[in-house]
Amino acid sequence: MRTPRRRPTRPAAVATAALASALLIAGCSSGGAGEAGAEQTAAAPAREVLLQPAGAQGPDAFTPSTAQEGAPARPGSAPEGVTGSPVPAAREVTGATPGLYAGTRSVASCNVAQQVALLTAEPARTRAFAEAAGIPEANVTGWLRGLTPVLLRSDTRVTDHGYRDGRATAFQSVLQAGTAVLVDQYGTPRVRCACGNPLRAPAAGPGAVHTGRPWPGYAPDRVVAITPTGGVVTGLVIANLADNTWLERKTGSDGDQDRRPEVLPPCDPASCDPATAPAAPLPDGQAPRSPAEPRTPAQPQAPSSPPSSDSGPRTSAPAPDTTVPAPDAPRPDVPAPDVPTPDLPMPDAPHDLPPDFPSAEPPPSFEELFPNDPAARQPETFEG
Repeated sequence: MRTPRRRPTRPAAVATAALASALLIAGCSSGGAGEAGAEQTAAAPAREVLLQPAGAQGPDAFTPSTAQEGAPARPGSAPEGVTGSPVPAAREVTGATPGLYAGTRSVASCNVAQQVALLTAEPARTRAFAEAAGIPEANVTGWLRGLTPVLLRSDTRVTDHGYRDGRATAFQSVLQAGTAVLVDQYGTPRVRCACGNPLRAPAAGPGAVHTGRPWPGYAPDRVVAITPTGGVVTGLVIANLADNTWLERKTGSDGDQDRRPEVLPPCDPASCDPATAPAAPLPDGQAPRSPAEPRTPAQPQAPSSPPSSDSGPRTSAPAPDTTVPAPDAPRPDVPAPDVPTPDLPMPDAPHDLPPDFPSAEPPPSFEELFPNDPAARQPETFEG
């Protein structure tokens, strides 16, 4: 009986199997792409934190710059010895903090329409952007149009994403104050307009060090990390760079609906520094008023009337004080004065009777009232 001959192993097959095993061991497989893959990349421990000036495009940009506005750099000299030094923890500030962002009235810091066109022109780029941002690929256009263009007012720590070889690469970064960004409905920056990179929350990385060239005025202990609000915000109170006043920018708008806030923060934009003293809401949930509008003690309110058919803003005025002052209560340590009780005459007996019977005599009987009425002599019962 002839023994079947074993076919020789092909060198190419052995090399392919070894390469696949190495990739699986190293965690470089393509499985799990999408939002979960972006989260795993963003959550990797940070070894280096790149310093990115406001006007610099940075490495591996997704798109050309679409920034239309920028803030001047802070005065001061560039710190020495920052590169390679440890990165301290950033101060967390909620995205609804007044003065966290800046802008100019009716001016958008980023061209959103151009950003949409650049990110959707190439399917691979669109797919990589959606994975890094954690959104569905089919919703990139609508998601971008719902963001709000503003400027950062503090050096901000983020997880940035570059675009290389058709994939998004995550790295930790500090964005300089004055960087044009697009902010979502929870008040967090999501896109850097100078490069089109998607932004996420920073990843905690103990032992990380600074890389890149610092800018004048950079202080590692004044860097903030912006956290999302607990609910959707409809407007952001930002600093107007033109005249140092407050603006309220409707979320999802390009600045064409900017207006003066109804409730002003307790300080002017120049003195409100979110990196040191973020403005917190009052215990009753309302934002602090302007110093020119002091808060008054709560007044008694009248019962609310049914809502009217108009759709304008509703205000409730305090009800007028209609309470009658109570008489002075007698003091317990002072005896009440003796007041003599007057002797009133007792009424006569006829006055105690009802007005229908002016005398005390009994009322007349039925026979006396109707002497000739035959019905009075009929029996009270009868057979049916």
